[in-house]
Amino acid sequence: MGDASAALARTAARYRATDRFSRHYVAAKLRRDPVYAALLALATEAPLGEVLDLGCGRGQVALALLEAGLASAVQGFDWPGEALTAAARAGTGLPFRAVPADLATLAVLPAADTVLFIDVLYQIEESAQARLLALAAAAARRRVLVRTLDPGHGARSSFTLALELLGRRFWPNTGETVRPVPPRAIAAQLEAAGFTVTISPCWRGTPFANVLLDARRE
Repeated sequence: MGDASAALARTAARYRATDRFSRHYVAAKLRRDPVYAALLALATEAPLGEVLDLGCGRGQVALALLEAGLASAVQGFDWPGEALTAAARAGTGLPFRAVPADLATLAVLPAADTVLFIDVLYQIEESAQARLLALAAAAARRRVLVRTLDPGHGARSSFTLALELLGRRFWPNTGETVRPVPPRAIAAQLEAAGFTVTISPCWRGTPFANVLLDARRE
């Protein structure tokens, strides 16, 4: 875990030159969210190569992978605004490109080894989720990784959904949509496209109902 911790520390340091909110937000996410350790562990097992990070936000997932040497290049797609500006600034000097895009209407994706969806699918309408997954499956040579909200975990899911809805009143640049699709439905679509999918809890140390789908080409 030492190498991963060092990579996360270097990632956090990159945000010192960004706005105050981004600086504190990224530092807290890197420190508390179990998705970073999970992704770095999976990527250590099999490096991710060229990556598309869809809904990259402030880019901390992409930059952590690059700092750890577990991705060769990343294109981060998200709505143009302060978050994407912070991602571009923090990624200076790394093979990272911030791409302004509306994921709900995206028509095509460039080919890449890996496509990431980290906490983004459930924030768009269900029909757009299916279409975006289809684009990702066509673009990904090796792998699609999805972290999403699982609506099937009882009180844990209810708490997570309530917090997501509450956050939309106060969180900057957040849309109104919260449409979590059961992970098995996401897995079924990727399996139909030729992937083998495993689903694992990704909520260690938190009260949330997040799971991680690891879809690999057979």
